[in-house]
Amino acid sequence: MTDIHRHSAPVRSNRGGVLIEVSAAQAGWRFLDFRVRRLLAGQQWEDSTAGREACLVLLSGEVRVQWDGGVEQVLGPRPDVFSGYPHAVYLPSDTRFRVRASSTSELADGRAPARRRLPATVVRPEQCGLEVRGGGNATRQIVDVLPPEFPADRLLVCEVFTPGGNWSSFPPHKHDEEKPPGEVALEEIYYYRFREPEGFGFQRVYRADGSADQTMKVCDGDLVLIREGYHPFVTAFGHDAYYLNFLAGEQRSMAASDDPRYARFRDWPAPDPRVPLLERPCSG
Repeated sequence: MTDIHRHSAPVRSNRGGVLIEVSAAQAGWRFLDFRVRRLLAGQQWEDSTAGREACLVLLSGEVRVQWDGGVEQVLGPRPDVFSGYPHAVYLPSDTRFRVRASSTSELADGRAPARRRLPATVVRPEQCGLEVRGGGNATRQIVDVLPPEFPADRLLVCEVFTPGGNWSSFPPHKHDEEKPPGEVALEEIYYYRFREPEGFGFQRVYRADGSADQTMKVCDGDLVLIREGYHPFVTAFGHDAYYLNFLAGEQRSMAASDDPRYARFRDWPAPDPRVPLLERPCSG
Protein backbone atom coordinates (compact mmCIF):
# COMPACT_ATOMS: atom_id res chain seq x y z
CA MET A 1 0.00 0.00 0.00
CA THR A 2 2.93 2.30 0.73
CA ASP A 3 6.71 2.13 0.96
CA ILE A 4 9.27 3.88 3.12
CA HIS A 5 12.79 4.42 1.81
CA ARG A 6 15.91 5.33 3.80
CA HIS A 7 18.89 7.38 2.67
CA SER A 8 21.79 5.38 1.27
CA ALA A 9 24.09 7.71 3.25
CA PRO A 10 23.39 9.52 6.54
CA VAL A 11 21.53 12.76 5.88
CA ARG A 12 24.04 14.80 7.89
CA SER A 13 27.19 13.22 6.48
CA ASN A 14 29.59 15.00 4.13
CA ARG A 15 29.36 12.47 1.32
CA GLY A 16 28.35 13.67 -2.13
CA GLY A 17 26.22 11.90 -4.71
CA VAL A 18 22.65 10.62 -4.82
CA LEU A 19 21.36 10.19 -1.26
CA ILE A 20 18.04 8.58 -2.10
CA GLU A 21 16.11 7.80 -5.27
CA VAL A 22 12.99 6.01 -6.43
CA SER A 23 12.03 5.69 -10.07
CA ALA A 24 8.50 5.33 -11.36
CA ALA A 25 9.41 1.80 -12.47
CA GLN A 26 10.63 0.87 -8.99
CA ALA A 27 7.51 2.34 -7.42
CA GLY A 28 5.20 0.63 -9.90
CA TRP A 29 3.92 4.05 -10.91
CA ARG A 30 3.18 5.67 -14.25
CA PHE A 31 4.66 9.10 -13.63
CA LEU A 32 6.76 10.15 -10.67
CA ASP A 33 10.54 9.82 -10.24
CA PHE A 34 12.26 11.37 -7.21
CA ARG A 35 15.81 11.65 -5.90
CA VAL A 36 17.91 13.83 -3.61
CA ARG A 37 21.45 14.70 -4.64
CA ARG A 38 24.26 16.26 -2.62
CA LEU A 39 26.95 18.24 -4.45
CA LEU A 40 30.12 19.17 -2.61
CA ALA A 41 31.51 22.68 -3.03
CA GLY A 42 32.86 23.07 -6.57
CA GLN A 43 31.22 19.90 -7.89
CA GLN A 44 29.29 19.92 -11.14
CA TRP A 45 26.43 17.74 -12.35
CA GLU A 46 25.18 17.56 -15.94
CA ASP A 47 22.03 15.82 -17.08
CA SER A 48 19.09 15.93 -19.49
CA THR A 49 15.40 15.83 -18.71
CA ALA A 50 14.80 13.74 -21.89
CA GLY A 51 11.04 13.19 -22.25
CA ARG A 52 10.25 14.31 -18.70
CA GLU A 53 9.66 17.66 -17.06
CA ALA A 54 11.65 18.27 -13.88
CA CYS A 55 11.62 20.49 -10.83
CA LEU A 56 14.84 20.98 -8.85
CA VAL A 57 14.21 22.27 -5.31
CA LEU A 58 17.17 23.57 -3.31
CA LEU A 59 17.13 22.03 0.17
CA SER A 60 20.38 23.63 1.33
CA GLY A 61 23.43 25.46 0.02
CA GLU A 62 23.80 27.51 -3.17
CA VAL A 63 24.05 26.36 -6.78
CA ARG A 64 24.24 27.84 -10.25
CA VAL A 65 22.00 26.27 -12.88
CA GLN A 66 22.39 26.63 -16.64
CA TRP A 67 20.24 25.06 -19.34
CA ASP A 68 20.33 24.96 -23.13
CA GLY A 69 23.45 27.14 -23.21
CA GLY A 70 21.76 30.09 -21.47
CA VAL A 71 22.90 32.34 -18.64
CA GLU A 72 23.58 30.71 -15.28
CA GLN A 73 20.88 31.27 -12.66
CA VAL A 74 21.73 31.28 -8.96
CA LEU A 75 19.57 29.28 -6.56
CA GLY A 76 20.18 30.12 -2.91
CA PRO A 77 21.64 30.54 -0.51
CA ARG A 78 19.42 28.44 1.72
CA PRO A 79 21.15 27.26 4.92
CA ASP A 80 18.60 24.47 5.42
CA VAL A 81 14.87 23.93 4.97
CA PHE A 82 14.07 25.51 8.36
CA SER A 83 16.15 28.65 7.72
CA GLY A 84 14.78 29.97 4.46
CA TYR A 85 12.13 29.73 1.81
CA PRO A 86 12.64 27.43 -1.21
CA HIS A 87 14.53 28.25 -4.38
CA ALA A 88 13.62 26.06 -7.37
CA VAL A 89 13.80 25.74 -11.12
CA TYR A 90 11.28 24.11 -13.45
CA LEU A 91 12.83 22.49 -16.54
CA PRO A 92 10.75 21.24 -19.47
CA SER A 93 11.27 18.02 -21.39
CA ASP A 94 14.29 17.59 -23.69
CA THR A 95 16.41 20.11 -21.78
CA ARG A 96 20.11 19.68 -21.15
CA PHE A 97 21.25 21.36 -17.94
CA ARG A 98 24.25 21.81 -15.67
CA VAL A 99 24.36 22.46 -11.93
CA ARG A 100 27.49 23.82 -10.21
CA ALA A 101 27.66 23.96 -6.41
CA SER A 102 29.05 27.15 -4.87
CA SER A 103 28.95 25.41 -1.47
CA THR A 104 27.95 21.95 -0.29
CA SER A 105 24.35 21.77 -1.48
CA GLU A 106 21.41 19.40 -1.62
CA LEU A 107 18.80 19.33 -4.37
CA ALA A 108 15.53 17.44 -4.58
CA ASP A 109 14.83 16.34 -8.16
CA GLY A 110 11.33 15.24 -9.15
CA ARG A 111 10.30 14.35 -12.70
CA ALA A 112 7.27 13.18 -14.66
CA PRO A 113 6.61 12.44 -18.35
CA ALA A 114 5.49 15.54 -20.22
CA ARG A 115 2.89 15.78 -22.97
CA ARG A 116 3.93 19.33 -23.91
CA ARG A 117 7.01 21.48 -23.60
CA LEU A 118 6.59 24.58 -21.43
CA PRO A 119 9.07 27.37 -20.62
CA ALA A 120 11.87 26.82 -18.13
CA THR A 121 11.22 28.97 -15.05
CA VAL A 122 13.21 29.93 -11.98
CA VAL A 123 11.02 30.03 -8.85
CA ARG A 124 12.30 32.55 -6.31
CA PRO A 125 11.40 32.45 -2.58
CA GLU A 126 9.17 35.52 -2.83
CA GLN A 127 7.14 33.76 -5.57
CA CYS A 128 6.32 30.79 -3.32
CA GLY A 129 3.11 30.73 -1.34
CA LEU A 130 2.23 30.99 2.34
CA GLU A 131 -0.87 29.31 3.72
CA VAL A 132 -1.56 28.67 7.38
CA ARG A 133 -3.82 25.63 7.31
CA GLY A 134 -5.83 23.97 10.09
CA GLY A 135 -6.10 25.05 13.71
CA GLY A 136 -5.10 24.11 17.24
CA ASN A 137 -2.59 21.26 17.24
CA ALA A 138 -3.42 20.53 13.58
CA THR A 139 -1.97 23.85 12.37
CA ARG A 140 0.76 23.72 9.72
CA GLN A 141 2.30 25.96 7.06
CA ILE A 142 1.99 25.21 3.34
CA VAL A 143 4.51 26.73 0.93
CA ASP A 144 3.56 26.18 -2.71
CA VAL A 145 6.45 25.84 -5.16
CA LEU A 146 4.59 24.55 -8.26
CA PRO A 147 0.88 25.08 -7.46
CA PRO A 148 -1.88 24.01 -9.88
CA GLU A 149 -1.82 27.38 -11.65
CA PHE A 150 1.90 27.13 -12.41
CA PRO A 151 2.59 26.43 -16.12
CA ALA A 152 3.75 22.81 -15.81
CA ASP A 153 2.29 19.69 -17.40
CA ARG A 154 1.96 17.19 -14.54
CA LEU A 155 4.19 18.12 -11.60
CA LEU A 156 2.84 19.68 -8.42
CA VAL A 157 5.25 20.65 -5.63
CA CYS A 158 4.87 22.10 -2.15
CA GLU A 159 6.69 22.19 1.19
CA VAL A 160 4.88 21.64 4.51
CA PHE A 161 6.16 22.79 7.92
CA THR A 162 4.60 21.25 11.03
CA PRO A 163 5.45 22.43 14.58
CA GLY A 164 6.40 19.84 17.20
CA GLY A 165 3.41 17.89 18.52
CA ASN A 166 1.09 18.92 15.67
CA TRP A 167 -0.85 16.95 13.09
CA SER A 168 -0.57 17.54 9.37
CA SER A 169 -2.48 16.27 6.32
CA PHE A 170 -5.47 16.37 8.64
CA PRO A 171 -8.36 15.64 8.42
CA PRO A 172 -7.07 12.49 6.69
CA HIS A 173 -7.52 12.87 2.94
CA LYS A 174 -6.89 10.81 -0.16
CA HIS A 175 -6.44 11.36 -3.90
CA ASP A 176 -6.44 7.91 -5.46
CA GLU A 177 -9.60 8.04 -7.60
CA GLU A 178 -10.28 10.02 -10.76
CA LYS A 179 -13.55 11.74 -9.76
CA PRO A 180 -13.13 15.40 -10.72
CA PRO A 181 -13.72 18.02 -9.61
CA GLY A 182 -13.87 16.65 -6.05
CA GLU A 183 -10.92 14.25 -6.29
CA VAL A 184 -8.20 13.35 -8.79
CA ALA A 185 -5.77 10.46 -8.78
CA LEU A 186 -2.21 11.52 -7.91
CA GLU A 187 1.05 9.73 -7.20
CA GLU A 188 2.72 11.39 -4.21
CA ILE A 189 5.91 11.33 -2.16
CA TYR A 190 6.56 12.71 1.31
CA TYR A 191 10.26 13.51 1.84
CA TYR A 192 10.98 14.24 5.50
CA ARG A 193 13.44 16.45 7.34
CA PHE A 194 13.38 17.31 11.06
CA ARG A 195 14.91 20.33 12.73
CA GLU A 196 16.92 18.05 15.05
CA PRO A 197 18.59 14.88 13.72
CA GLU A 198 16.87 12.76 16.38
CA GLY A 199 13.42 14.07 15.39
CA PHE A 200 10.68 11.66 14.35
CA GLY A 201 6.99 11.40 13.62
CA PHE A 202 4.39 8.89 12.51
CA GLN A 203 2.69 8.49 9.14
CA ARG A 204 -0.50 6.46 8.89
CA VAL A 205 -1.78 5.21 5.52
CA TYR A 206 -5.11 3.40 5.47
CA ARG A 207 -8.31 2.56 3.64
CA ALA A 208 -11.59 3.50 5.27
CA ASP A 209 -12.91 -0.05 4.90
CA GLY A 210 -10.06 -1.41 7.03
CA SER A 211 -8.66 -3.62 4.26
CA ALA A 212 -5.26 -1.93 4.66
CA ASP A 213 -3.82 0.10 7.53
CA GLN A 214 -0.14 0.92 8.09
CA THR A 215 1.54 3.19 10.61
CA MET A 216 5.26 3.85 10.28
CA LYS A 217 7.83 5.90 12.16
CA VAL A 218 9.49 8.48 9.89
CA CYS A 219 12.87 10.05 10.64
CA ASP A 220 15.14 12.69 9.19
CA GLY A 221 15.70 11.94 5.49
CA ASP A 222 13.00 9.31 5.07
CA LEU A 223 10.94 9.08 1.89
CA VAL A 224 7.38 7.73 1.93
CA LEU A 225 5.52 6.72 -1.24
CA ILE A 226 1.78 7.27 -0.96
CA ARG A 227 0.19 4.78 -3.33
CA GLU A 228 -3.42 5.06 -2.15
CA GLY A 229 -5.57 5.72 0.87
CA TYR A 230 -5.78 8.38 3.57
CA HIS A 231 -2.41 9.53 4.90
CA PRO A 232 -2.25 11.78 8.00
CA PHE A 233 1.01 12.61 9.78
CA VAL A 234 1.92 13.69 13.32
CA THR A 235 5.31 14.90 14.55
CA ALA A 236 6.67 14.23 18.03
CA PHE A 237 6.48 16.87 20.74
CA GLY A 238 9.45 19.24 20.50
CA HIS A 239 10.36 18.21 16.95
CA ASP A 240 9.45 20.58 14.12
CA ALA A 241 8.96 18.62 10.90
CA TYR A 242 9.32 19.43 7.22
CA TYR A 243 8.14 17.39 4.29
CA LEU A 244 8.45 18.01 0.60
CA ASN A 245 5.52 16.86 -1.53
CA PHE A 246 5.96 15.97 -5.18
CA LEU A 247 2.76 14.86 -6.91
CA ALA A 248 1.90 13.89 -10.48
CA GLY A 249 -1.16 12.61 -12.32
CA GLU A 250 -3.23 13.10 -15.42
CA GLN A 251 -4.54 16.41 -14.07
CA ARG A 252 -2.77 19.23 -12.25
CA SER A 253 -5.22 19.55 -9.40
CA MET A 254 -4.86 19.09 -5.64
CA ALA A 255 -8.49 17.96 -5.29
CA ALA A 256 -8.79 15.39 -2.52
CA SER A 257 -11.48 13.65 -0.47
CA ASP A 258 -11.57 13.76 3.34
CA ASP A 259 -12.28 10.66 5.38
CA PRO A 260 -15.92 11.49 6.17
CA ARG A 261 -15.52 10.24 9.75
CA TYR A 262 -13.13 13.14 10.47
CA ALA A 263 -14.24 15.82 8.03
CA ARG A 264 -16.09 17.67 10.81
CA PHE A 265 -12.75 18.78 12.23
CA ARG A 266 -12.46 21.33 9.43
CA ASP A 267 -14.45 23.56 11.79
CA TRP A 268 -11.05 24.62 13.15
CA PRO A 269 -10.19 26.32 16.44
CA ALA A 270 -7.76 29.24 16.40
CA PRO A 271 -4.43 28.57 14.64
CA ASP A 272 -1.35 27.59 16.62
CA PRO A 273 0.54 30.89 17.19
CA ARG A 274 3.86 29.17 16.33
CA VAL A 275 2.78 29.10 12.69
CA PRO A 276 4.12 30.24 10.30
CA LEU A 277 7.47 28.71 11.15
CA LEU A 278 9.01 30.66 8.26
CA GLU A 279 8.07 34.14 7.14
CA ARG A 280 7.61 34.68 3.44
CA PRO A 281 10.29 36.96 1.97
CA CYS A 282 9.15 40.29 0.62
CA SER A 283 9.38 40.79 -3.14
CA GLY A 284 11.73 43.50 -4.37
